[in-house]
Amino acid sequence: MTTGVRRPLRTIAPALLAQTVLMVLAGLTITHPPLHLWRPGENALTDRLAAGRVPVLDTVTAWLSVLASTGAVIAVAGAAVLALLLGARRWREAAFLGGAVAAQSAVFLLVTLCVDRPRPTAPRLDGAPPTSSFPSGHVGAAVALYGALAVLAVLRLRGPLRLPLCALAALLPVLVGFSRLYRGMHHPTDVLAGLVNGGAVLWIMWRAFLSDPRETTVAAVPDHPSAGRAVVVFNPVLVDEDTLDRIDRVLAGRGWAAPTRAATSEADPGRGAAAAAVAAGADLVVACGGDGTVTACSHALAGTGVALAIVPCGTGNLLARNLGLPADPARALADALAGGPRRIDLATADGDGITATVVSAMAGIGLDAAAMAGTSRRAKSRWGWPAYVPPLLRHLGDRRMRLTVTLDDARPLHRRAAMAVIGNVGALQGGIRLLPGARPDDGLLDLVLVHPRGLAGWPAAAARLLTGRTGAGGGSAPFEHFQARRIHLTADRDQPRELDGECLPAGRTLRLAVRPGALLVHTPTAGGPPVGGPPGDGAAVDGAAGDGAAGDGAAVDGAAGDGSHPVGADPVPAERSS
Repeated sequence: MTTGVRRPLRTIAPALLAQTVLMVLAGLTITHPPLHLWRPGENALTDRLAAGRVPVLDTVTAWLSVLASTGAVIAVAGAAVLALLLGARRWREAAFLGGAVAAQSAVFLLVTLCVDRPRPTAPRLDGAPPTSSFPSGHVGAAVALYGALAVLAVLRLRGPLRLPLCALAALLPVLVGFSRLYRGMHHPTDVLAGLVNGGAVLWIMWRAFLSDPRETTVAAVPDHPSAGRAVVVFNPVLVDEDTLDRIDRVLAGRGWAAPTRAATSEADPGRGAAAAAVAAGADLVVACGGDGTVTACSHALAGTGVALAIVPCGTGNLLARNLGLPADPARALADALAGGPRRIDLATADGDGITATVVSAMAGIGLDAAAMAGTSRRAKSRWGWPAYVPPLLRHLGDRRMRLTVTLDDARPLHRRAAMAVIGNVGALQGGIRLLPGARPDDGLLDLVLVHPRGLAGWPAAAARLLTGRTGAGGGSAPFEHFQARRIHLTADRDQPRELDGECLPAGRTLRLAVRPGALLVHTPTAGGPPVGGPPGDGAAVDGAAGDGAAGDGAAVDGAAGDGSHPVGADPVPAERSS
């Protein structure tokens, strides 16, 4: 068991034990003299509620009780934990939510074994489980589950739905408490105890998994005796004041002076602010936003020797994910500064209608760019990366493009493909590796051509992608990989294009050239092995290679591009239908 896991467990166990003991003492105090005289008053309240029952409230309270039932709580909590782990890769948030639900249930069961309190005298509308009335399990479970969701909504959601969803999640436990009183299932003190039980568990899990002491403690002796000046370039649409304050505390804890803040705008997504920071003598630029902010800052910092620290706050956060940074903004900065700086590659991109600019993660033409163009900023802000799925599905049937692919100085290749992606890094959201051989510091760019056989070929492509087998197979496989220092793509007609998630006007060409070691960036693995992927993927000759899978690549000059076809041959016949 790692230290990172043992530390939360050491925090949780004593606190839960103390909570259980206090809850048992409170229950015994209520059920035994001298406070047993409270019972008649509590029965009077539930009797009055029973006397005033109406069909509408009977139905509403029945649904509220269902929302806090064991089956519903397990289903909702399980789905939320899976979404956090698989979709967002946020294990701390998942542990916070799942741990709160599980710990509340454990404390509830232990208390009911020690406290034997009968149900109210009012007629009950639900079947009574064979447990004590004290505390209310429904209320405690509602606080643990929906209260945890409210906390995560405050911390992670952005956009117009943030406050309504948070208020609804926070209000549900109160409504569940009323329903349990109305339906004659609990005394008022049982409901109050359920609220306390769930609330205490939430606080314990918060302290264990989401409250990071590194964010609030300022070291008496800085880790960097002369850390220097830092400038925080942030996207005000994605970053709130609380996040900025947490970033300030992390910087202070690492010995940096109080940072200067510079907000991005539509006219300047960060490049101008980062360039101004360099001109003013800054030693560190903290890019706090999405991929667009990171790329803009990278453009300004390339070749300057001024270090970049990435604080992921956007939808994709591709470079941050590939560098091993966690999703939480303050924790990502703390881990990056602890690891130190390292040099990674960038790429210069241009094409028809594209002013030369920098790419830090990926660029694409075809399907992926069409999906990005069809996704609104509002949808991305509200739903995150799943917002790309509907437009992606709408474009699966689009006619494939004819591509001419030029790798360094080799002979052009001719392909048909649904999309082409050039990457400095290889992983997408959820840890899916589209470019298995890509590494951010190998001095090469990776190219993948995706050419499934019509709509029926997409399930096989998706299966290979999800199982990490994108580098398998020959020229007839849905994925075909290459490596080179310079990659030039030309389509037979105008196609949607994107650079680091930013949509560009449709065009026919996309050119990228690597800039080895151009950017100094803080990562958790400074000085260690590259984080982009295992070494030795592909066989580079004259800056080009074939398939990204080990052993499948071959020299471009007069060799196979995919392990089975000579360069210039077309493994996807032109007459094949799209």
